[in-house]
Amino acid sequence: MTALFALLTSLLWGLADFGGGLLARRTPALTVVVVSQGIAAVVLGAIVLATGGWSEAGPRLWFAFAAGLVGPVALLCFYQALALGPMGVVSPLATLSVAVPVGVGLVLGERPGLFQAVGSAVAVTGVVLAGGPQLRGTAVQRRTILMTLVAAIGFGTVFALIAEASTTVTGLFLALFVQRVTDVVVGGAALVVSVRRGGAAVPEGGFRWGSLPALAFVGLADVAANGTYAMATRSGPVTVAAVLASLYPVVTALAALGFLKERLRGIQTAGAGLALLGTLLLATG
Repeated sequence: MTALFALLTSLLWGLADFGGGLLARRTPALTVVVVSQGIAAVVLGAIVLATGGWSEAGPRLWFAFAAGLVGPVALLCFYQALALGPMGVVSPLATLSVAVPVGVGLVLGERPGLFQAVGSAVAVTGVVLAGGPQLRGTAVQRRTILMTLVAAIGFGTVFALIAEASTTVTGLFLALFVQRVTDVVVGGAALVVSVRRGGAAVPEGGFRWGSLPALAFVGLADVAANGTYAMATRSGPVTVAAVLASLYPVVTALAALGFLKERLRGIQTAGAGLALLGTLLLATG
């Protein structure tokens, strides 16, 4: 069951990433974050009420609140990077988020094993190569790589905080609810500021209501992935779950290849592959 839940996590995260990046090409990324996470918050609120999750409230929820402050920044950077593309490079680079929990372990006195040391070197090499020859070209290429790395750090921080926010399944739902509500409040405030500064909240021609199901899917798939990952870690070895769940960029890359007909340069493909390999080594360490 561990493998099944972990692979399902990869599928859900991969499709959510693809959908979010695709939507951000037609709708402001901040709007995509606020609407998708808002829908997820409503569904999570219903789940919390149905499962009696409020009984799990306690000081640990401050970790969920902190995750909610970091989450919108990470998602905004990630969706913007996916919108600029190519997704086949951006998504694997974002898996470097696993380095954050490793760093937390170092601060707490842990020492990296051989796999972690090798994984760090491989991952950094992948970051350099994934930019390809265009890394020194236009500012868009540099900005895409930078936003992806910021998103990776943010995701890793969120994962570490959520891990501390609950110890039970019902507590996890409550923590995810608190995180999503905070996401919406912070993201909504940022959207208001953006509009007052002349930014757009909706595409030209108005909000496309036909995109609402896709936005709902992005938010709910992200939440479902968190749930299946939690079940994977509770039903078997965390190492196995982490490795298999880290394969979600493959889903995003395949979706981009199949639906968008993306083609990568050889050096970019190699760099993205190395980044993913480095991430798997870090996770198994």
